[in-house]
Amino acid sequence: MALLDVRDLRVVFHRRGTEPFPAVDGVTFSVEPGQTIGLVGESGCGKSVTSLAIMGLLPKRGATVTGQVMFEDTDLLKLSDRQLRDRRGRDIGMIFQDPLSSLNPVIPIGLQVTEVLQRHRGLRGKAAKTEAEGLLKSVGIPDPNRRLGEYPHQLSGGMRQRALIAIALACRPRLLIADEPTTALDVTIQAQILALLRQLVEGTGTALIMITHDLGVVAGLCDQVNVLYAGKVVETADRHRLFGEPRHPYTHGLLGSVPRLDSPRGEPLAAISGSVNDNIPWTSGCAFAPRCSNAIDQCVEQTPALEDDGLRLLRCFNPVAPETAASQEVPA
Repeated sequence: MALLDVRDLRVVFHRRGTEPFPAVDGVTFSVEPGQTIGLVGESGCGKSVTSLAIMGLLPKRGATVTGQVMFEDTDLLKLSDRQLRDRRGRDIGMIFQDPLSSLNPVIPIGLQVTEVLQRHRGLRGKAAKTEAEGLLKSVGIPDPNRRLGEYPHQLSGGMRQRALIAIALACRPRLLIADEPTTALDVTIQAQILALLRQLVEGTGTALIMITHDLGVVAGLCDQVNVLYAGKVVETADRHRLFGEPRHPYTHGLLGSVPRLDSPRGEPLAAISGSVNDNIPWTSGCAFAPRCSNAIDQCVEQTPALEDDGLRLLRCFNPVAPETAASQEVPA
């Protein structure tokens, strides 16, 4: 049974003097306890906005959110601000993208961790401090007692990210949303953070939504992957099938742009032409058509539906041929 069930989620931003902009356009997916789901795509495809809509963190003015976000039997979109504050941190935790801007620069790390413990678990004084020290130790921060009294700028990038993870885990949430938690970290620290998240899912049964543009992260962590483009899901499949046989031209292009150790020396990387701004409205056709090497006339005349072929969900009129997709397999 799904712990979180997102159905037809739409987020439209409004700004005076401009047309409404659909940042998330009918996204649907679900997450089960102990499962890791990936939301993948370039910057601007709607990944982070999806997570903020689920958490109820989008501004009330200038943004319209519709659809359903069912957490067990409760629609989070229908909760009041007070009810959402009771859920956030306790049932649903979130690791934000930039730890330096997410942590309060003028408050010691210890107070930022114990604030969550006081708000949701009722811990005070020495009990809260002891628990906070244990949380920092559990995420691999050395000398946690001393770190409790330090400020974010006194910690390295990796330790700040670990502190954010400690805050997100303070109340043992059943669902954790990680918004590009390895951005701007070196490869060694990335591996440590991913190992920590994997251990969390396996050890506690916490459901995890991993938001990233790094396909290497997806390959090592996610059970199922949702590829987003211009606010819509264009392909959904389990990790091994997606990497072994990507059918949507966008997914195929993303995997083709990953550097490989077995490629001939000096061979240029494949690239997807254009940018995310080179698209057409989904109401007119396929938004990816202007950048797609597989585009046909139908792609700019009709909007493709997300169809289930029994192996994956795919939104494409002219997908990559199975033999071509398999020839570009990336180890998952």
